[in-house]
Amino acid sequence: MADTATNPGAEHGDGGNRRDFLKLTAGAFAAVGTGAIAWPFISSMNPARDVLALASTDVELGPIAVGQAITVVWRGKPVFVRRRTAQEIEAARNVNLSELRDPQPDQARVQKDEWLVVIGICTHLGCVPLGQKPTDERGEYGGWFCPCHGSAYDTSGRIRRGPAPLNLAVPGYSFSSDTKIRIG
Repeated sequence: MADTATNPGAEHGDGGNRRDFLKLTAGAFAAVGTGAIAWPFISSMNPARDVLALASTDVELGPIAVGQAITVVWRGKPVFVRRRTAQEIEAARNVNLSELRDPQPDQARVQKDEWLVVIGICTHLGCVPLGQKPTDERGEYGGWFCPCHGSAYDTSGRIRRGPAPLNLAVPGYSFSSDTKIRIG
């Protein structure tokens, strides 16, 4: 009798085991059901395909001639890709870093000497500087010029004159081949 008081299933032999099995089975069904209900909600929080497509941009470098620059859009921002001439590379390398407001050596801003990739937004008030087209004003340093307030950038995208506090930002990018880069 004492056994049945502490373990009511003992009277029938394996009632405790059946109860444990039923609890475990009910718990498993509840967990699967909760997961099946929650999955669509969790999945809806993932970024859409069009957003993921903007996360990175591939740029074909083959058609860009020496001295030419193109603008691509990455995450809604203009990105300047310039194939620099030997003179532009030399001018960028020969700058005394102590003269720069935001000192960065050219080698820290490029992965390959002839290719410069920068976000084309002036660091003063968010304007888009001139200098991408051959007919654009490039300023006295041969890079980019923001006519809004007179900021001038050199051939490495570093601020040289004007109110802009920082250099043009360099986005994360990598060379996927000799003629192709992936931004982002």
